[in-house]
Amino acid sequence: MSENNINPGENNEKMDQKSDSINSPQTPSSGEKTTMSEEQIKTDNIHKEIVSEHSEDVAKIADAVEKIRKEVSKVIVGQEDVMTYLLIGLFTGGNVLLEGVPGVAKTLFARMLAKSISTDFTRIQFTPDLMPSDIIGTMIFNVKKSEFEFKSGPIFSNIILIDEINRAPAKTQAALMEVMEEKQITVEGEKHKMGFPFFVIATQNPVEQEGTYKLPEAQMDRFLFKIKVDYPDLETEQKI
Repeated sequence: MSENNINPGENNEKMDQKSDSINSPQTPSSGEKTTMSEEQIKTDNIHKEIVSEHSEDVAKIADAVEKIRKEVSKVIVGQEDVMTYLLIGLFTGGNVLLEGVPGVAKTLFARMLAKSISTDFTRIQFTPDLMPSDIIGTMIFNVKKSEFEFKSGPIFSNIILIDEINRAPAKTQAALMEVMEEKQITVEGEKHKMGFPFFVIATQNPVEQEGTYKLPEAQMDRFLFKIKVDYPDLETEQKI
């Protein structure tokens, strides 16, 4: 084992010098100060321009959100948080998974949201015998033209409710991977784009697990939110 010569006094001196340099930062020159302040002013002005430019758009969105809430509240009592997350998913282009027992208005939420913004709505009931072509569509032979052509499935809509998504096997669930992420499907090497807006709302029952297929991690990643829809409280039930 080698010996190291250590001088405690020398080390203390170095530490004191280091702490002094940390505690007393160097003062920049006047030229540097001017440059930094000018850059800060320029940045602040850019921020103000951005805010003033988009303030009208933000006000329109806020007004639209309030109108949607009022329309939905005519039918659904309570569950304001669920509505908030659904609207966030709609405006950000994400997809939402609603988890709750039957009877808590999961399907009604999706239907009313589509109705309040006047868009197409499609409900797809997932079952164990459902095939991917039943969702995205398939190629059929046109006798008149003597050629195959694509017949679109129910996924071609604006707001799509996938009821009990965990009822279908993994093969059928995988058919949603591309469309939920890239807003398109590929059939026979040809890409078919979805319309705007495109918003998938899936539901699942957390209680009954018989005959269900757990969603894989890659499938869960396609959802922006997983919202647990509980029973309403006593006061809300009285209003209902």
